[in-house]
Amino acid sequence: MDGSHGISHISHQQNNFTFGRELPQSDAALDSVRDEINRHELEEKFTHARNAILALQNPDGHWCFPLEADCTIPAEYILMMHFMDEIDVILENKIARFIRDKQDMSHGGWPLYYGGAFDISCTIKSYYALKLVGDSPDAAHMVRAREAILQHGGAAKANVFTRLLLAMYDQIPWRGVPVVPSELILLPSWFPFHISKVSYWSRTVMIPLSILCTLKAKAINPRQINIRELFIMPPEDEKNYFPKADTLLKRIFMLAERLLSKFEPHLPQSIRQYSIQRAERWTLERLNGECGIGAIFPAMVNAHEALTLLGYAYDHPSRVQCRNALRGLLIDEGERAWCQPCTSPVWDTVLTCLALQEDSTTDQEPVYKALDWLVEQQVLDAAGDWRDKRPGLPGGGWAFQYANPHYPDLDDTAAVAWALEQAEEKPHPYALERAANWLAGMQSKNGGFAAFDIDNVYHYLNEIPFADHGALIDPPTSDVTARCIGLLGKYGKHQQEVWRGISFLLREQEKNGAWFGRWGTNYIYGTWSVLEALRLAGFDRQHISVQRAVKWLKSVQRPDGGWGETNDSYLDANLAGQFAETSTAFQTAWAVLGLMAAGDVSSESVRKGINYLLSHQSSDHLWEDPWFTAPGFPRVFYLRYHGYSKFFPLWALARYRALTREVIN
Repeated sequence: MDGSHGISHISHQQNNFTFGRELPQSDAALDSVRDEINRHELEEKFTHARNAILALQNPDGHWCFPLEADCTIPAEYILMMHFMDEIDVILENKIARFIRDKQDMSHGGWPLYYGGAFDISCTIKSYYALKLVGDSPDAAHMVRAREAILQHGGAAKANVFTRLLLAMYDQIPWRGVPVVPSELILLPSWFPFHISKVSYWSRTVMIPLSILCTLKAKAINPRQINIRELFIMPPEDEKNYFPKADTLLKRIFMLAERLLSKFEPHLPQSIRQYSIQRAERWTLERLNGECGIGAIFPAMVNAHEALTLLGYAYDHPSRVQCRNALRGLLIDEGERAWCQPCTSPVWDTVLTCLALQEDSTTDQEPVYKALDWLVEQQVLDAAGDWRDKRPGLPGGGWAFQYANPHYPDLDDTAAVAWALEQAEEKPHPYALERAANWLAGMQSKNGGFAAFDIDNVYHYLNEIPFADHGALIDPPTSDVTARCIGLLGKYGKHQQEVWRGISFLLREQEKNGAWFGRWGTNYIYGTWSVLEALRLAGFDRQHISVQRAVKWLKSVQRPDGGWGETNDSYLDANLAGQFAETSTAFQTAWAVLGLMAAGDVSSESVRKGINYLLSHQSSDHLWEDPWFTAPGFPRVFYLRYHGYSKFFPLWALARYRALTREVIN
């Protein structure tokens, strides 16, 4: 849909759509809140929370909270050490304690998120890591895990990434995994599969992995530990490593993969060697110093192991960089330790800034210090992969991590630009302008915005055998689109792009009135993101789409006044806004912020939500939820942002306090 069509479409629905202005708050009787919210309690708890979050600011101005995934990541850290025979005994035992503590006694295995169902791949890796460390297979926790794995079909039923690891550890034959040849890097851009057609995270994982697969890497495994007890039948006799293809396209890809597996060993050695060299060079170009390739753990591990396999010495600068990058992801808690999938300093910093900016009585000097730090991280002239689609577009984005110049992302960029734009002193206008222009230039053809790429919508690639995780691409999503059009609408330029983005969002709204959340759990997050963006863009709050979203948020409020949503909603959309366990502080904050963004400030729903947050403040004056807050990849990989239950409730209290104080005073 082109921009003019989008404008016509929206205008037909609502002809009083405007940009570039803040719409007034609801005219409802806000002063009725006086009798229902303990103002003294609100003031006291908000002040304590604000002071607590300010105390966590680093001396240079930024915030960074731990980012936790499932036990796959710490287990792979142990497996990596044994792969290369570079074992830190003290560290591996600390990580092992963490893994043991995370075992779910209800099913005997390890889930993908706290309280989640048994996951066979995570459990296999956790079991193998513990056995490598020295845990006896006869120990009670190992017996429970092994029985659970066998009950679910045994280790042959693991996902592709787990089977690839098992092949490198000589636990299954290489025929049990998809072919990932280094020649992939030589394919032309017009070919159905090309590295530019997959997401950034897939690129950075696959290219070094292709070196490992092409050379049939074999782990040193110095203690010669195997896990044959996890197979129903001997792994060399297993015939069904690949699940049965359930679509015609999958059957075609499976046939192509099997043919490639027969042909691949016979490729000319000259081509093979050249492709390995190309993959090696590609990896080295993106090594990213001590923040690591792609600044994400799986890519770092593959790169580290690939360079080792290629003969790079232990003390080679590139190996040192890889090793230090991986160590930088470790969280040492004393008796135990664990590994993060990546770090989140830019995201944590800007969201904390946005929370603190809501309150006019808060000293903004810490915010300006944080904004100064953020501007130093802006990616301007780096030769990022995004230039493949937009070679003439000047840079201006921010990455998620401390450094990842090849891969700035739109979500972080829009959020940082938002904080810069609404700062009273407008401290960095040039940085803001560069960010807005870059975002506008990164809009996809359908009007939406993706996390990293433009028009990365090659959905057929998720059908190839390698992509059983279903996350090989990076299509536009509602939450990222919302962040981008919210900033661009508030900034006041690039109106064509804003119109097209809003048209995309209106098309993406669910029948129940919610929006899907790709990068936060789930429909509550997506709905808040869109309502917030529509507020920033000056969209009419009486529009039917806004009112449907408000109605849905109120319909899923829990009896205790809070909100909660399970990660299982990514498996079953009927669970949208539902959680059998409890309300959560971060999802309650999203819902309340979303309602207030829609002008619904004085409603009973908002008051109950605020009271929930006030009554669940922890002894450290912040909030603490054990629940995972976001997907890395829906259905297969989830994250717990430890900062979410701290700055999002503060944000909600700050906005409510500001909006109601004006009337009461």
